[in-house]
Amino acid sequence: MRRDRFFATIVATMTAGITTLALSSTAPFAQGIEFGPIETKPAPVAKPKPPAAKPPAPMAVPSAAQPQPAAAAAPIARQVPTPNAANPLAAKYATSGLPPKPNPANCKNEVGFNTWLASFRKQAAAEGVSARTIALALDGRTLDSGVIARDRKQGFFAQSFTDFAAKLATNNRVTNGRAQIKKNAAAFSRAGQEYGVPASVITGFWALESDFGAGMGKLPIMNSLTTLAYDCRRGEMFRKELMAALEIIDRGDMTPETMIGSWAGEIGQTQFLPTRYLAHAIDYDGDGDINLFANPTDIIGATANYMTHLGWRRDEPWLEEVIVTNDLPWDKADLAIKLPRSQWATWGVTKVDGSPLPADAMPASLMLPMGRYGPAFLAYENFNVYLQWNQSLTYAITAAWLSTRIDGAPPMQKPKRQIAVLGQDDAKELQRQLKKRGFDVGEIDGKIGANTRAAVKAMQVKLGFPADSYPTPELLAALQSES
Repeated sequence: MRRDRFFATIVATMTAGITTLALSSTAPFAQGIEFGPIETKPAPVAKPKPPAAKPPAPMAVPSAAQPQPAAAAAPIARQVPTPNAANPLAAKYATSGLPPKPNPANCKNEVGFNTWLASFRKQAAAEGVSARTIALALDGRTLDSGVIARDRKQGFFAQSFTDFAAKLATNNRVTNGRAQIKKNAAAFSRAGQEYGVPASVITGFWALESDFGAGMGKLPIMNSLTTLAYDCRRGEMFRKELMAALEIIDRGDMTPETMIGSWAGEIGQTQFLPTRYLAHAIDYDGDGDINLFANPTDIIGATANYMTHLGWRRDEPWLEEVIVTNDLPWDKADLAIKLPRSQWATWGVTKVDGSPLPADAMPASLMLPMGRYGPAFLAYENFNVYLQWNQSLTYAITAAWLSTRIDGAPPMQKPKRQIAVLGQDDAKELQRQLKKRGFDVGEIDGKIGANTRAAVKAMQVKLGFPADSYPTPELLAALQSES
């Protein structure tokens, strides 16, 4: 996007009278993505008219230690990615699979911020980023302790699945999602034909990530990326994101001043990290610009393009809520175990309306996020795309289930009985007990992730408990009594 038009788009988007009601002051996703408001009307997405005059040219912050940009740099020849066009950056920036494992929250940096930043500037120059872009983007940058504090906290995922889903997959988001599908019917139809990704799936992510533009974030992306790239916890991941952001500026898509978003550096209404943007953002309406901040057609096309890259399978389901019997072999309820749908049907698993499952060979895993008394879901191959989008199982199930609701699925089934939930301190104690027994549960943080659930299942089998992978006060008490 030309810089003057992009600046106008950002200003129009941020001053359109949208009120953001945050879930909490620090309500991030597992990879730092910040939630938008719970209840909003569909955000306005009409492309604003260009301003009568161009905004002032961005000013670099002077730095005595760094060279100043040239007074008049030649304009950069842009190559705007379009649908089906080969994009070499998709190979350069690997955007599928899981990111590097973060270091513990108490890690320490080995060098000071200014020393590190000077080294990174040299690396950027060696990789072909222009001196002008390096100066505009990095001169005067300082460490943002607020960003580090948010990255360390991320406590939103410590709550139970049912609490999380109730706050995020709201009826209002279902209604707004359906409204967006109707409003952008042509773009969704085209994306479905070209990429095979259903409108409800794109809309589910769009709703959770920003409430259709109402909650994109209002922080300088370059501040966040520079801080996270330096910080020891996830520096390996964010150094790539910072380099990608420099390439975005170098290509002429944005300026540091117009790169406004969440505290962890995501761009636009479906919150693309810079590597995702470079590799998968496309000019889906053919107007010569890529605009993920305010152009719904580009947002829909780019999101579908990225999901196809992650392995979305055309004309296949992704998630389905089901009803389970009381005598199921609970140890088979595991995301890592895929069985034919006919096997689940044989064991008495049915659709939520009581009708039988198709007795076919389609592989599916049974997930019990709240154990055998809570809601149950069959996860299909396409569910893997959700787990690549965000590593949190709680988020992935919520996003996938929200899409089924937008498609017309009924509200979630009530638990068969009241389910006890471990508080964060008890969850940490459970992790410590499991770690003492040799299990790799990752950081002792009170968040029941995939590794902790696998360890819970192993101990349930050993102790003769129903092996549904759900941590209970009874299991914790049994482990403590063994110590």
